[in-house]
Amino acid sequence: MPTPRRALPSVALLHYAAPPVIGGVESVLVHHARLLAERGADVHLVTGRGASPGGRVRLHRLPLLDSRHRRVLAVTRELEEGRITPAFGALAAQIHQALARTLHDVDVCIAHNVLTLHKNLALTAALHGLAAQRPGPRIVAWCHDLAWTNPQYRRALHEGAPWNLLTTPIAGATYVAVSEERQRQLSAGLGLPRSEIEVIPNGVDPAAFLHLTPVGRWLADTLRLWDQQVVLLLPVRITRRKQIEYGLRVVEELVRRELGVRLLVTGPPGAHNPANEEYARELRALRQALGLEDHVVFCRELRGPDGREVVLSDRVMADLYALADALLLPSREEGFGLPLLEAALARVPTFTSNLAPFREIGGDAIRRFHLEEAPAACAQQIIHALMDDRAYRFRHRVLRAYRWDAVMQERIVPLLTHLAAAPRR
Repeated sequence: MPTPRRALPSVALLHYAAPPVIGGVESVLVHHARLLAERGADVHLVTGRGASPGGRVRLHRLPLLDSRHRRVLAVTRELEEGRITPAFGALAAQIHQALARTLHDVDVCIAHNVLTLHKNLALTAALHGLAAQRPGPRIVAWCHDLAWTNPQYRRALHEGAPWNLLTTPIAGATYVAVSEERQRQLSAGLGLPRSEIEVIPNGVDPAAFLHLTPVGRWLADTLRLWDQQVVLLLPVRITRRKQIEYGLRVVEELVRRELGVRLLVTGPPGAHNPANEEYARELRALRQALGLEDHVVFCRELRGPDGREVVLSDRVMADLYALADALLLPSREEGFGLPLLEAALARVPTFTSNLAPFREIGGDAIRRFHLEEAPAACAQQIIHALMDDRAYRFRHRVLRAYRWDAVMQERIVPLLTHLAAAPRR
């Protein structure tokens, strides 16, 4: 895992609840906590309800932060009716004291949603009071939802205090919105310039979403498959009739066009012909001659973290189909074409040589090329087909801009290192 150049500050992540409570913000909270802890930050999860995500994340359960706590619900009902009773002030004071103790040694408190939603206005008031104190943690108001833009909440909001805290910038805080639309709404509601509100989106963990095996996850990370523009899968044993050298020439053309490419040749040399080992050596020599050592992977050469050969089980092969952008089969002779069936189930675009069994299986759903054609023509066909595929473009947009590791390293870590460099309030 990459390590930032400057040390991260100690960070508290604060919300009404945390998993196993189900919710989008709760999920984001845990991703932030785990990723920051993996990067060496001292992470505290401060919540009214939920459990620790484990690892080096420390849980602080303060029941009065929970929007469903009986006292909080009672006060919320009074506020929805427009009534401010002594119970509100007592609750806000008690929460303030609990937060002051819990956050005493924390550098940055990231408050998710609690400064722009009315689900526990006593907590909102307590944070405003804490921000006015010196010294105290730097507060980051992380805004997913806004009470004043939601028609469903209008009846619960009234003029004056404490409801106006939701549209009052908190003293000295940094504001973060999860989208440009939220940034625009936040700017209008708080009266802050949009330039003073960071936009940091939520993310996705593709390995978890795709249910990759540990080996599949290791392959994706080690081979940097998430960062490639084109991942080609060539799931064959190394035998001359597979024409793997044609695949290498296609990759050469893609690299010439400045694309990030990985070609994964999954199989070992065919078991029944001793000449296949010589063919494997020829392919390695060609890879070197073409300067493709970083682009063409013969999976039988891979050694896992334990130093042993990586075993591509059927389950791991399913991982590779999930990771691939296209299937490439440049065979000069085949009796069938099992990879076409697998690619179809995985919805992976298929590019094959123009063989009768491939035509029989794939019909007009696959793209074919002639081995007599220059590899540049095949490379161009792959480029045009993928660039015309909206699903492919969207997938790579998500991998580039919304993968949790990328969001953390490129957006959140720089923000926190900047705050760490500033003197504590």
